[in-house]
Amino acid sequence: MKRNYWPLFFIGIFSFVFSMIVWTVKSAVNAPVIEDKSFMKKYQDVDEHYNDMMISNDKFLSKYNFELDVNEKKFDLTTDDIKYSQRVMEKYSSHKDILKVGQNSLNIIVIDKITKEKKDINIELEVSKSISADADLILNNEQFKNNDKVFSSTFELKDETNWIITGSFTVDGIVGYIYIRTNAI
Repeated sequence: MKRNYWPLFFIGIFSFVFSMIVWTVKSAVNAPVIEDKSFMKKYQDVDEHYNDMMISNDKFLSKYNFELDVNEKKFDLTTDDIKYSQRVMEKYSSHKDILKVGQNSLNIIVIDKITKEKKDINIELEVSKSISADADLILNNEQFKNNDKVFSSTFELKDETNWIITGSFTVDGIVGYIYIRTNAI
């Protein structure tokens, strides 16, 4: 009597495929998940309200002069970096090498364009690694010293890696958003 091995072949294929499915699910469950919190909001909120946020930025900039000073390098209210990948940023960005490993200083000034007076700011900033959330720094008004409406703070970074500075500034109910990709050297 001749034996038929085809059923064993199909059982072997089924077992292999099933074990690959189990391995894939187990690997996916064990992989770390990092939620994007650009502008300190969930990505769904940013996706849904992005145009409103950019209109708010335009309104903010039409009414106020904004100056962000990070380690003596000055920036305006920018969100241009959100469009680019980290690799593009490393080659072409004017925001390279802003941060440094160790102590960093941050100063924020908002001046009314008409009255030329400095304004009080409600600050919500996050400095985070672009690859993980284990070293996120949340900076709000409590971490800033208000010296004649010049808001200054210091923070320490321990890793030489890529970082994202993101958040919002509220002045008289108008919100300005910022998003800067950089690295620490």
